[in-house]
Amino acid sequence: MNLKTKYDVAIIGGGPAGATAACALAQRGRSVVVFEKEKFPRYRVGESMIPYCYYPLQRIGFIEKMKASRFPKKYSVQFVSETGRVSSPFYFFKHMQDEASTTWQVVRSEFDQMLLDHTKEQGVDVFEGERVRDLLMEDQKIVGVRVDRADGSTADVSSSVVIDASGRNSFAIKKFAWSERDPKLKKVVIWTYYEGALRDKGIDEAATTVAYIPEKGWFWYIPLPDNKVSVGVVAEKDYLYADTRDPGEIFEREIKKNPWIQKHLACGTRCAPYSVTADFSYRAKHCATDGLVLTGDAFSFLDPVFSSGLFLAFWGGEKAAIAVDEAIASGNVGSQQFENYSRQVRSGLEAMRKLVYAFYDEGFSFRGLVKQNPELEGDLTDCLIGHVEKDFSSLFAAVRRVAEVPDELSHGKPTDPRTCLAAE
Repeated sequence: MNLKTKYDVAIIGGGPAGATAACALAQRGRSVVVFEKEKFPRYRVGESMIPYCYYPLQRIGFIEKMKASRFPKKYSVQFVSETGRVSSPFYFFKHMQDEASTTWQVVRSEFDQMLLDHTKEQGVDVFEGERVRDLLMEDQKIVGVRVDRADGSTADVSSSVVIDASGRNSFAIKKFAWSERDPKLKKVVIWTYYEGALRDKGIDEAATTVAYIPEKGWFWYIPLPDNKVSVGVVAEKDYLYADTRDPGEIFEREIKKNPWIQKHLACGTRCAPYSVTADFSYRAKHCATDGLVLTGDAFSFLDPVFSSGLFLAFWGGEKAAIAVDEAIASGNVGSQQFENYSRQVRSGLEAMRKLVYAFYDEGFSFRGLVKQNPELEGDLTDCLIGHVEKDFSSLFAAVRRVAEVPDELSHGKPTDPRTCLAAE
């Protein structure tokens, strides 16, 4: 495949957000190139899908491949108290009578490879092992990318729009110093993988489990293929690092604080090193500027308690593609053309962010909320499964009576067209 010198859209990153955006744009007749700095397959954490992942994947023609995949089918999520008491599993099919109620637990190296291969099948030019070094600019407008090619050469590629889908290493956030950490969601996560750990029976075998530990910390427990599980602990830094900073010691200490986790891991063997990350909730100061749009983790990342990461990548990637297609069709790719995209993605993020804040509030429980407001159970469920384009004002009015509901973040809008990028 030869690299052209001009495309309608250049995309930085071939992960879930970039691949989804690329497919959606190719479906709309746009010429698209994707530059992915790594060679797939490559490792990523974040393996659990929620039901509304189904719809963007269906629209880009990928859902049949998921149905034929080896990934375990996920029918539910369950919660485990600090004492080890397990809630009744929440089965998605009891809330939504739709194929989307069955979702998946994925191995990201395999899943991301499948999705990128699908992107190539849609006619997108995909170049792996090629790193975008810089953005091309003319009069403060982004007009393309400069790429370090796999053969050691450098190429300038022009495009009407650049989409930054570069993930948590967000190219634009770093270049323009647009990083804005969430003021309260400053957690630490330590995770690893076990082989041969205990699984529940029947349709509960691949359920996502959220198991509580003290001070509103929690474990995730995600069954994967090949008899493996992904398991991680999330909590405040001061709590986890109270007596040691050794991730293995911390992990083993916290396992003992939840009987369900201890029992399920006792028969397994750890088969991967410990990984650690911290302060992982953020949002870019801007979602777009002239000729540039940010999407997926390159724009924002939210605490993973509700497994929203892949959904926000698919949903946001498709929204970005629609906005970019409309901007190109209008002949104007200025920042103001992405106001609607900004409103949509910020609204969806805020809905899930408010539930995350509630989750960590000492006085809040979902069971208590539904008991006091049974008429809101549907709204709560819709938010948790990704139906974020819905009016949740009644839900959060009720949450506000018992827990903190954060003010909406003011940042994340497109740049002011009167503001010079260099002055940011």
